Parts: sequence; structure tokens; C-alpha cells
Amino acid sequence: MNRIVVLVIAALCSINTNAQLNKKYFKSLNNKQVTSTDLVQWQQVGPGMSGYCEEFWCHPTQKNVMMMSPDMYNTYGTWDGGKSWHTVKDVDGTGKDMGRIRKFEFSHQNPDFGFAISGSGQLYKTTDTGKSWKAITSFKGRYSEITVDPSNDRNWYIGIGDFWNVKKNWRHQNGQVGKLYNNVIYRSTDKGTTWEKFKIGDFEKIDIGRIIVHPTNSKILIAATNQGVFRSTNQGKTWEASGKGLPVNRPRDIDAFFDEKSKEFVLYLVDQTAFVANGKTVTTKGGIYKSTDSGKSWQNITGNLAVDMTKITSKGLQNKYWNSIAFWFQTSAKKIKQIHPELPNEVLDVWHRIQVNPTNKNEIYISHNNKHDKSFLPGGAWKSNDGGKTWKAVARAGKYWIDGKDNTYWESRNNSLNTNTKFAHMQPEMDRREESWGNRFLELSVDGTAYICLDQQVLQSKDGGNSWQQIDDDETAPGSKNWVGRGDSNLPGRNMLLETGIKDRYLLGSGEHGLWQTAPLGNHPDKMAVAVTQIDGQIRHGGSHSPGAMAVHPNNPNIIYFMSYRQENRGMLRKSVDAGKTWENIATIFDADVPQHMRLIFQNSLIIDPVHPENMYFCATRKPISQVAGPYAKKLTKGDFGFYRSFDGGYTWELSNTGLHEKASVRRIIFDVNNSTNLYAAVNDNSGGLYKTTNQGKNWEKMKIPSEIQNVNNVFMDRNTKSLFISCGNEEATDKGGGVWKSENNGESWTRIFEMPYVWQCETSPINSKIITVSVPLPPKTKNKKAQLNPGAYVSFDAGKTWNKINKGLGQQDRIVDLKPDPYREDVFWASQKGSGWFIGYLKGTKKGWSKK
Repeated sequence: MNRIVVLVIAALCSINTNAQLNKKYFKSLNNKQVTSTDLVQWQQVGPGMSGYCEEFWCHPTQKNVMMMSPDMYNTYGTWDGGKSWHTVKDVDGTGKDMGRIRKFEFSHQNPDFGFAISGSGQLYKTTDTGKSWKAITSFKGRYSEITVDPSNDRNWYIGIGDFWNVKKNWRHQNGQVGKLYNNVIYRSTDKGTTWEKFKIGDFEKIDIGRIIVHPTNSKILIAATNQGVFRSTNQGKTWEASGKGLPVNRPRDIDAFFDEKSKEFVLYLVDQTAFVANGKTVTTKGGIYKSTDSGKSWQNITGNLAVDMTKITSKGLQNKYWNSIAFWFQTSAKKIKQIHPELPNEVLDVWHRIQVNPTNKNEIYISHNNKHDKSFLPGGAWKSNDGGKTWKAVARAGKYWIDGKDNTYWESRNNSLNTNTKFAHMQPEMDRREESWGNRFLELSVDGTAYICLDQQVLQSKDGGNSWQQIDDDETAPGSKNWVGRGDSNLPGRNMLLETGIKDRYLLGSGEHGLWQTAPLGNHPDKMAVAVTQIDGQIRHGGSHSPGAMAVHPNNPNIIYFMSYRQENRGMLRKSVDAGKTWENIATIFDADVPQHMRLIFQNSLIIDPVHPENMYFCATRKPISQVAGPYAKKLTKGDFGFYRSFDGGYTWELSNTGLHEKASVRRIIFDVNNSTNLYAAVNDNSGGLYKTTNQGKNWEKMKIPSEIQNVNNVFMDRNTKSLFISCGNEEATDKGGGVWKSENNGESWTRIFEMPYVWQCETSPINSKIITVSVPLPPKTKNKKAQLNPGAYVSFDAGKTWNKINKGLGQQDRIVDLKPDPYREDVFWASQKGSGWFIGYLKGTKKGWSKK
């Protein structure tokens, strides 16, 4: 450890002006927002993205500024064209700000000034180009649009609806799936200080997707709604239907082109694809349209966009077609095949986004979402270079294009055939599957650079769609498969195992993206970064995407175990004897009659007896609190909740709950460091507490702890001092014993060393017992606003006498699911967040990166 770091720690142990163990400090934490110290600075550990992102926006005048708000409630900005991403959430807030932003918009006159609207109607303002945002007001209902007058940034408009919720808002012949909201559009003419309310037409309910203001005439507005296209000539006070020329007039998206020199203004629109019965097959209406008279009328530029489905031989794509038209007609695929058994020779797909290159009015992109929006054709993005006369699939990925079975047909359309999309760790998964994922957003920057999100990765094209490269990760060397994330992870971080028998190998668990380990950084320029590589998951067919608890054999670091709670291999114990190169399932412990994507049960604390490694233990938690939200399977067909033990290396397991109260929720178990026959269990239900066994879990006895403690979420034993720590509190913030309690005499007496209403975890450094970390989540069910203050990461350098809040760089401080000191360095810390991957934290003054031990 360098001299600066030693001096920092020494100073903290003697004098600390921010945190002292006294009523005054903890009263502060529980009564006002406390600013994090700069003692620890966090930076994200890869991989980047790795999740769904429908919300991505480019600054209208600054080509390197972009914002994204993925579906795990993290929100990021980049100011260098995607080379790095940073959280724009308030690291000292509740963690609930800036979640699922539906749109960002910036002034065309002042690039620093902008607004963002969340789906729930919270309006945020920025004055520093999106680096920070302040909530200024909220609107009732759901909101999908905010836009600015490009010629006057005093004028702003907000549209109500859930238009862009692609998972819940689908269109069919009778209307749409999804809730509609009271007809309202808001207008501000004083930069958002006050807002007026108007209606579009006479409809009671409406869903507004896009509002465009004429760039040279502030009075003219054009809106895309579920009720059709509307036009206003008085800044939104009144509106008239303006769908002349549209055969369906159910717009899915609108974009605009404006030439500053010539003042040419052109609107481009995607009209909803409507399927029409035609004997044994169907025809379609809808397509792509443009307007050169500010939205008064529309001209068809669909060109050759329709496709001959009889030339598509893929059964997967054909089935998507049947499902698409079945949904449109609101019947089953089986029945629709009987009514319209013949594939059509000319059919339009279901398109949902459109963008025009700001520098070229004839370069138009469109996209569709196969997975969630009932579309069916291949190609994540399509494009026209000639104003809509001809269209080609320009973002090609997956087995359909690799196998090339329909090459003759695509050649007849002058469409390129090769795959032209480059992914990071998802590449093997994308190559082995047909195009089932679809595209989640489509955006073009002011210089014409195109951005899309195929499945769970953001891609960029700087050459007009000829090639696409992911912008979420950097590979340390070509072909290494070691990735350094750029800071935009949407990965559900799970538990971390930092002591694995190999000093440089840390194991990192994730939801949906498998098991990872740290990897050589190589020549990567950022020596403070951490490289990771996936060892099970998307890199192999049949790999586990959602590992839970994991463990390493105490005598052989090449033997790794982990359990899966969801998706592939769920409910199974998985084992590798070659350090993760290959895996086998050695036990099925849980099962249920529900689809594979549903969660079976959460497993925690997989531990192996260091003296007798054939003895293994874990717990199945009844009341999950830090896990990714979502229902359990209602009824298991195999397995149950509680404490499990195996005496044959994990091949067979028995449930052993004797002595635990009925329906106990066992959240964590640990060994007594003095005797591995003895174990402790943290029970976090409302009748919970701390339990101990002295016979390997055959019987449990409830230990005496302070009577005010209701829920014990975690238990930890310091290997050096033998002190016990329990983390307490609940989601309602009603547990009067909330915080961290310490016992130096095997539980005979307890002292509270940290006082907050809800604590998930407390651990000490294996090399310095004075270093203690604490994870404080937000109590999500509390009505007490004060209990929502100051969630995040805390550290003490003096055995709990004084504390420091250390959230700098974290974006989801309210949901840190794992937090640990580094086992080998006193100046390094690790965190895992519920929806933004893993983080490394460096103590102030640290100059040496983690990989340089």
C-alpha cells in the first residue's frame, strides 16, 4: 500500500469530521441527506449494457452527448461519444431518481439546458448538459414524450401516455393492449417554470408518442397519437386531425428533417401495419410516409419494403409471422393458419421506429422489435438510401444470415448477405440463434451516426449501416474475451466471491448473464480498470444465465460450484473441475411446473466445510430482499425453503429445518471460524432472529439477541477477532433494532455499532479487522420519508467508532446486494448492484490499480 493511502487511513482512525459513533451522527443520517465523502471513488466493472434498453437519446446539437435509461432503473450519460458512460443519478439521494426515463430533450440554443420525463411523470431539469438532474415537478399518470421548440427554448411540450412501453403496449385491429390515460398535453412558454394543460381533439383517452415543433414556425405542432396524426397551428391550444394520405392513420413514430440553409422541412412517419383478410392469405396496409407541407398531407414512400414470405424458409420466422397476424386478428395462431393458410407474396412487417439522417433527407432508417412487438422479419434495422424507393436490412446478426438459406431471395432484392454486427460477450449467443431479439431503439446523432440496441447490447454505425460495433465494452486484446466495461452496465449484479484459492481470480455472479471471473488487464490503458471474462452463460450453449450462490473447493481451486435460480439449469447445482472451462449438473434440488424464465427459488450462502470438503451447505430464502424482483414459482414440485446440507460433495441434499420456527426465511448461513461443525443462520422474516447449530444443522437453537431486533438479514464472523456481526432491519423500516450489532463473546452480549432502519450486510477486512463495510438499502415499503434517507455504502477504518458514507460513482446505492473489503488490499473495496453490475472502489490517494497487487 502506498504512503498516501497509509496516511489517509491513519488520519481517519484518529480524526474524522464527517462520521463519529455518537447519537449526533446517526441522528443526522436519519434526519437529513448527508453528502458522501470522497474517501472512496467507485468505478464500474464490466461488462457493459447486458440488458434491455428502449430509452436512448442523442443531443440535438452535440454529437458526443447521449443519454440512456435501461430497464434496470439505472440512467447514464456519455460526453465522449460512447467511449465512457457515467451515472447521472444523485448518488446521495434515495436511488429512485432518474429511473426509466422515457425521453431526454435539450435546447437547440443552449446545449447545457434540458429536461427529462420519466414514465411515471417526474420532470427533471439539467443545466450542465445532463451531468446532473434536479426533479422540479411531477404530473399524474404515465408520460412518453417531452419536446422543445427548436427555434425557441422557452417553449416545451409534454405528452401523456405509455406509447413506448413495447412490452405492454401492442396494437391490434380493435385497438391496443395497454392502459390509456386522460387526454392531456402540457405546454410551457417560460422554460418549464409554469405549465398549461390542453387536449388533443375531443377524445377522453389518448396515448401520445411524439410531438414535433416546426423549426421556423413555433405555432405549428405535429403529434403522433394512438388516435391518429394531429396538427396544431396555435402552439397546442387546439388540434385538428391531419392524416390525409395515411391508409391506417395509427402512427408508430415520426421524425423530421430540416435544412438550415434552404429551410426545407420534411416529416417522416411509420404508419401501423394493418393486416387485411384476403381469402387464404392476407394483405397489408400501412408503411412509410413523408410530408412536405408540415403534416397537412402524407405521401407513400414505402417503396419495395414489403417482403415475399413464400421465399422465407425459416420455420422460426414463419411462426413469428403466424403469431403476428393472429395477434392482429385477436385469435390463436392455430386458428389463423386454418383461416389464412397461405403465406403472402407481399406483406409488410410491424415497424415501430423511424429516423432520418439530419445531414441527408434521403437516408432513412426504420426498425422493429421481434421479441416484444409482434414483428417477424429478419434484420434489426432497415434503411433506404433513396428516400424510400428501396429498402434493405442493414443490421444483420444471427444464424439466419450465417446459414444463408434464403440468400437467393435477398440477392434478388440487392440486399447484402453477410452478418455485419459485432458484439462483446454476447457474440456466441447471437451467432447460434435466429433473429428472435429485435431492435429496442433507433437513434441518429446530429452527424448521422446511427445507434440501435440488438437484444442486450448497444451498437453504433458510423458508415451508414454498412457495419455495426458494440459500444459497451473494450476487449483487452483481440480475441481475448476479456472485457472492460465502459460504464453503462444494465446487468443484475449478484454475489461476489473474492477468495477463491487463486489470488487474482475473483468470481462475480450475475442475473441473466452468467458467472464471471476477473481477467488480465493486458495493455488496456486504464490501469485502474478491472477486466472480466465469462466462464458460464452466453459463451456456451446450455450455460447458466442466472447463477445464485457459488463456492470453491477449499483444497482445489479448480473445482467451482454454483446454483441457478432462473433460466437455464435452474434449481441445479453446477460443478466444474477445470476452473470453469467445462461444467456439469450434479444435482437437481428444485423444480416447478412454470416456464423456464420464471424464478424457482433464491439460493444463498453455498459454503463448503474447510476441514471435511464433502460437507456442503446452503439456504433457500423464503423472503428475498436483495434479489431481482419477480415472483417465485407458486408451487414447487421439488424442494422447499430453509437450510440444506450434503455430505457427499453436493450430489444429494437434505432439508434440515429442525429447531427453526415455522416458515422461517433463512437468508444467510456461515461457519463458526473456530469449528466448522457449528454454523450460524440469519433469519429475516418478521419472526426472525439469529440461530446456531452445533451439529452441522441437524438441530438449530435460537440465540439471544437484543429484543428490539425483529429481522436479521445477515450474519458475519471476523476470522481474526472472532467477533460476530448481524445486520438488521426490514423493508417497512419498523424494526427498532435496525442497523449493525456486534458481539465479542460468541453472542452473549451485543453492542450496536451502526444505526439505520435497514441494513443488508456488514463485513470486515480479512487483513485488517478495523476496516468494516456496511450496505444500507432503501426500505421500499416504508411510508416514513426519513427512513428513505442516505442509503448506500459505508466504511469504518477504526472498528466502527467512526463511519464514512462512500457513494461517489455509484448509481444504485439503494440496492447494493454485496459489499466487501478486498481480501488482499486495504485500499480497495468491491460492490455489486442490483441493476448495474459490479464496482471497484479505490481509497483516496490510491495510484496502483487492482491488477497491480
